[in-house]
Amino acid sequence: MTKYLMFQGTSSHVGKSILTTALCRIFFREGRRVVPFKAQNMALNSFVTADGLEMGRAQVAQAEAANLAPRVEMNPVLLKPTGNATSQVIINGRAIGVMSAADYHQGYSLKAFEAVKTALQKLSAEFDTIIIEGAGSPAEVNLKANDIVNMRVAKYLNAPVILVADIDRGGALASLVGTLELLDDDERELVKGLVINKFRGDVNLLLPAVDFLENKTGKPVLGIVPFIEKLGIDDEDSVSLDDKISCAGGEINIAVIRLSKLSNFTDFDSLAGEADVNLFYATEPDELDAADVIILPGSKNTSEDLISLRKNNFAEKILRRAEGGAAIVGICGGFQMLGEKIFDPLKTESNYVELDGLKLLPIETTFTAEKFTRQIFMPELNFTFLNQNISAKNLEGYEIHSGESNLRGQKIISDKNIFGTYVHGIFDNDDFRRKFLNAVRLKKNLPPLTSTRNVRAEKQKNYERLANIVRQSLNMDLLEKIISQDV
Repeated sequence: MTKYLMFQGTSSHVGKSILTTALCRIFFREGRRVVPFKAQNMALNSFVTADGLEMGRAQVAQAEAANLAPRVEMNPVLLKPTGNATSQVIINGRAIGVMSAADYHQGYSLKAFEAVKTALQKLSAEFDTIIIEGAGSPAEVNLKANDIVNMRVAKYLNAPVILVADIDRGGALASLVGTLELLDDDERELVKGLVINKFRGDVNLLLPAVDFLENKTGKPVLGIVPFIEKLGIDDEDSVSLDDKISCAGGEINIAVIRLSKLSNFTDFDSLAGEADVNLFYATEPDELDAADVIILPGSKNTSEDLISLRKNNFAEKILRRAEGGAAIVGICGGFQMLGEKIFDPLKTESNYVELDGLKLLPIETTFTAEKFTRQIFMPELNFTFLNQNISAKNLEGYEIHSGESNLRGQKIISDKNIFGTYVHGIFDNDDFRRKFLNAVRLKKNLPPLTSTRNVRAEKQKNYERLANIVRQSLNMDLLEKIISQDV
């Protein structure tokens, strides 16, 4: 019989995703057939499975921690905000259209719950343990009637719930007490324990608060998890970008433009982890003056973000820096922006049927109703960048984009100090990443470095580190009883 455990939070970004990841690794090490699950994700960080289906990035990390290949049943509903209180709705890995928040929550979400139930039935038939992540807070009274990711899932499975609060933000005790107070009686009964997350300092100083919580709520505090520096695990959404504003140190300055609809910012985590790189997210044009490399990242609304670049004087600054020889890189939507023209005859992204790109690369893009989602494998790649030949073999990545560009079969389009690609995750390829950085180093008259990093191996070490910390921080005996519903 399948066992379930669900993490819900007092708000977003309290650590539900990370604790789910930790439990997936802990139980995998114990020999369980464990799988992660999140009914509905709202995020611009997504991934493409081997069968070309789109899912949330957080469940990919959780799958890796459980030593599983990502599959869409782990995240059957994905909402990708497009602007103006609308989102692209993706069910079972396929986009079905764009809906307003009102139309989705008031009319469609309960239909989407059918996909959630089907996914849970499939996973329950294959795995002995399912670790479930909620979203936001279960106490959002304005959304509760049509919510399909928190208590509706817990009640459907009769799954025990652990309620998580982020003490680093402050107000954790009130958040826990208040959330429980706002739950219905049957929902409150499903909450079997509390976790205080991201604690800094001496745990002994917090023990009186633990006693207070247990007496006030009647729920056991399962543990106090410390704030973990340099976690090194993919983040779910852009809330975490505020923790990534700058990566100090390094001889190469890389600026990623913080677009309003920035997507898949995890593309740049491997760059930020290099010792010779200082990577930061630019919010003002003048910040680009210090950059050796300027990256235009992916965007969920390329047209609107391109218009914003011009309004906010980013476009003018990019063109000046490009003319001065700075390296310019475009990924996915950013790649489209670097081209000559963007055509949108169906007005899929904006009311503009035609827009001028930045005209730094010889491509044109036409948006269509079809969305392209596929994994990419490149046996060999060769192109010239910054007067250096960059060649690499056996590169992996994935594409998620609307619109077709005249690429002539190429995966990278380059011209002197500029290159663009649709391939997300390209910098996660160790050899390619180092050759790219060495081209920048040589332009700065710095000696090239030998690649010593293995990003995949580092991720596995990070999952192990996280699992060890969380296991030491939680009352695992009590947690096991909760999962087995012996309490």
